[in-house]
Amino acid sequence: MAAEAVGGPTVKRVVVAGLGDSGVLTAIRLAKTPGVDVVGISAKPALVSGQELGWRISRPDHWAEHNWISFDRFHGLDRVRTVHGTLTGLDPVGRSVSVRTAAGTEVAEGYDALIISTGVTNGFWRQPTLQSADEIGADLRAAHDRLAAASSVIVVGGGAAAVSSAANVARTWPGTRVGLYFPGDRALTQYHPRTWARVERRLREAGVTLHPGHRAVMPDGFTGDAITDDPIEWSTGQPAASADAVLWTVGRVRPNTEWLPSSLLDDDGFVRVTPDLRVAGQSGVFSVGDVAATDPQRSSARNRADGLLAYNVLADFEGRPLRTYRPPTTRWGSILGIQRDGLEVFAPNGRAFRFPAWSFERVLMPWIVRRGIYRGIRDTPAV
Repeated sequence: MAAEAVGGPTVKRVVVAGLGDSGVLTAIRLAKTPGVDVVGISAKPALVSGQELGWRISRPDHWAEHNWISFDRFHGLDRVRTVHGTLTGLDPVGRSVSVRTAAGTEVAEGYDALIISTGVTNGFWRQPTLQSADEIGADLRAAHDRLAAASSVIVVGGGAAAVSSAANVARTWPGTRVGLYFPGDRALTQYHPRTWARVERRLREAGVTLHPGHRAVMPDGFTGDAITDDPIEWSTGQPAASADAVLWTVGRVRPNTEWLPSSLLDDDGFVRVTPDLRVAGQSGVFSVGDVAATDPQRSSARNRADGLLAYNVLADFEGRPLRTYRPPTTRWGSILGIQRDGLEVFAPNGRAFRFPAWSFERVLMPWIVRRGIYRGIRDTPAV
């Protein structure tokens, strides 16, 4: 057990394995609780969001202002000890995780409660590799420069990342020929049909050519983790297509669970959880975010389950009943990201709510996101 008495009452230690969006938000909630010591482990020295791919590749500097935030800028993480390293193993009996730090040393972090929030690998923009700030910046710039130099771009996929990428590339570089290829009759199949109807108009207005009914053949050994320029073959029978740059956003996510015992995972490698976000068959172990098999869409990553999880961890310590996570039936949220004419957020019923462009920098980000959701973010790192 990691609990220890520090001048009196017993202190409970919570280890948050993975400091992406879900991990950071959960750590912030738990760290404000007296008697709880929070340790966060991350392969990056900052929160590097996996969201808003189109914004990221088209305007990386602006994207980084709001989506790449060093941990020492979060007021809510001041009481959290962060470890920059890669998770290498879990000992559920001894209640500890093994970490290879950025300095190359092997350490063990004991816990009273463990939260698994290591996310997924998806394309070139969501990788679990250990990185420094300089390496993160180089990755951002490399993808942007590759697309900026292309006179034609193909985006393969029908999800939000694909749609956002096609729209933002077309709007950022109007002279670039952009085609969006997706397998079904429409894209955004996990969203309300009304959402696709509106986004489709936006794509056509931006000059994106839509190619429904195209299912790409993935090259042998290729997982979609790079921008390519080889011709694309289609299993649906159409002639091969080619472009200067091919962006693969086909949703082939892979859970970052290689460090976990297979007994904790489902057949696809995601963490098996009960409705209260506890890991099935384990005491004091929870999971949240894209890595947690809560439902087919793994929706706890996008529906603020951090509050419920923090409550359940504390309730578990105190022997109180835990609450149940109820996933939504339809996806919702921003799809295209911030544009010159504002930000559209789609409700589960497909109706759009628009934030004027001026309100994004003056109200939405500083007050709703930075102060309201993240409990305060400094303009510069803490001294």
